[in-house]
Amino acid sequence: MLMFRNKYHNFNKNIKDNLQKSLLLQVPSNSGMLMLRIYCDVLPRVRKHLEFWKKNAEQIPNPELRKQALLSIRTKTFHCEGGSIYGLLAKEEIEPIICFIVAYQTISDYLDNLCDRSNSLDPKDFRTLHQACLDALTPSAKCINYYQFRQEQDDGGYLMKLVKTCQNVLRQLPSYQLIAPSLYHLADYYCDLQVHKHVQVKERVPRLKAWFERHRNQIPQMKWYEFSASTGSTLGIFCLVAYASDQDCSEELATKVKNSYFPWVQGLHILLDYFIDQEEDRIGGDLNFCAYYNNGQEISERFAYFLKQADKAVSRLPHDRFHRMINRALLGVYLADEKVNQQENIKETAKKILSSCGGSSLFFMWNIMIMAQIRYRKILA
Repeated sequence: MLMFRNKYHNFNKNIKDNLQKSLLLQVPSNSGMLMLRIYCDVLPRVRKHLEFWKKNAEQIPNPELRKQALLSIRTKTFHCEGGSIYGLLAKEEIEPIICFIVAYQTISDYLDNLCDRSNSLDPKDFRTLHQACLDALTPSAKCINYYQFRQEQDDGGYLMKLVKTCQNVLRQLPSYQLIAPSLYHLADYYCDLQVHKHVQVKERVPRLKAWFERHRNQIPQMKWYEFSASTGSTLGIFCLVAYASDQDCSEELATKVKNSYFPWVQGLHILLDYFIDQEEDRIGGDLNFCAYYNNGQEISERFAYFLKQADKAVSRLPHDRFHRMINRALLGVYLADEKVNQQENIKETAKKILSSCGGSSLFFMWNIMIMAQIRYRKILA
């Protein structure tokens, strides 16, 4: 009887393993399959890697750096969860790609916290901190003292370890050299934004407008604050790294990904992020790009336009249905956030945005709300 039970157990395990391998070879092309893969293949990996970085952050000697590192992980988990969906494009190479995405996004969130919540207003400080974002994309780069222009110094090697983790993954990618120019292009935009938006309040908008003027002939027609938002996303980087896990990736594909994700997909992403943070940024005195729209009606119209252009842009990519689902998942993720219900002045606009974007966004919103409830119950347990 025991022998039969063991054979039955092994038979079931083999079926399960074969099914899992079969699923990993497919990129989801419908909403139901995407959510299943997120639950089964993405979230468990993200949580494992975030737990690792949380334990590292707890060992940071400097109390302020430790506080901001832990805060970035605790309050911005969903950034890593959302970004790691791109690991599905890597198929059976999903594990190292999610390892990279979690590490790179953790760098971005940690540095954003340091810039937002520190006493420093020095552009040199922000530029040097964000050199970590560029070094993380360059396997041969030597780490520097990223804190050299600020008072807080000793992080126990936390930021350097994050950078080296990213480098180690990129070093193994068969097509890294083909995507490198596009990676740097997007990362340069991102780092420039972080410098311009964190300096003295009176300098922020003039710097951002001047920056926009230098680039406006190279981008589609939009406002300076929409351009700025488009530079603030890491999604294009994650998509490029996922595709580079395939030896058949080409330089042409890398350029297509970069031009599809910037500005439209990334713009939609960060405008949504700013949309739900309006009250929080007002209280904290932080720059918010959605504050420059005339009213809620203009916001809903521009968001619908960004979605339309994002869909059109990604239609040129492989797995175009996957990318269009991501566009709608972005709406679901952000508009399901509890911050929306806490701000009476944006709830009506959120409804208009959803109603103009179809049922898929609602499907993702409901699923994200269920995930949030599950997470909340685990915290209380």
